[in-house]
Amino acid sequence: MPSIEKPKKLPVVLNQAEVKQLIKSTTLLKHSLLIALLYGCGLRCSEVRNIQLKDIDFERKSLFVRAGKGRKDRMGVLGDLQIKGIKKYLAAEKPPKWLFTGNNSSGEIVPLSKQGVQWVVRQARKKAQIQKEVTTHTLRHSYATHLLEMGLDIMTLKDLLGHADIQSTLVYLHVSRIDKQLAFSPLDRLYNYGSQKK
Repeated sequence: MPSIEKPKKLPVVLNQAEVKQLIKSTTLLKHSLLIALLYGCGLRCSEVRNIQLKDIDFERKSLFVRAGKGRKDRMGVLGDLQIKGIKKYLAAEKPPKWLFTGNNSSGEIVPLSKQGVQWVVRQARKKAQIQKEVTTHTLRHSYATHLLEMGLDIMTLKDLLGHADIQSTLVYLHVSRIDKQLAFSPLDRLYNYGSQKK
């Protein structure tokens, strides 16, 4: 019997204005930096939780992403805004080992919990009044889609995301608006309306 193919759901992607609104809606520097790293480096929840101070290289503008999916390490790119935010955060908070910390039941300093990261994203979405479902992975999807739309090639994106198989990366071609003529409503052309009129 041939296997029945599961329906493929396209990822939820925020537009650039929604990402800005999400970051802006946070009140703590720790929370805005957390969201900025999830989006700006395309990190998974476990990856952002495991960032250690020794993983950050300001001079090379890089982030060592340890033990991603499949226990694979990779290098991420840090932008100037992220570096500025991290330096400001380090000066204010002085975390001892992990960039984002919490306390366990014994009062020990530990990496921020998975629930803690998810809570930050949920609260930001609520305050930003974004109607789309927003999770930590939504920010990763948005990162990948926006990079493709900004001209990054698919193979480099595959490496940045830490995908073992290019098929995992190709899904972003279905949600990004790149190269080929952007789709439009024929109704706009019919009435010569909007930016697509000729």
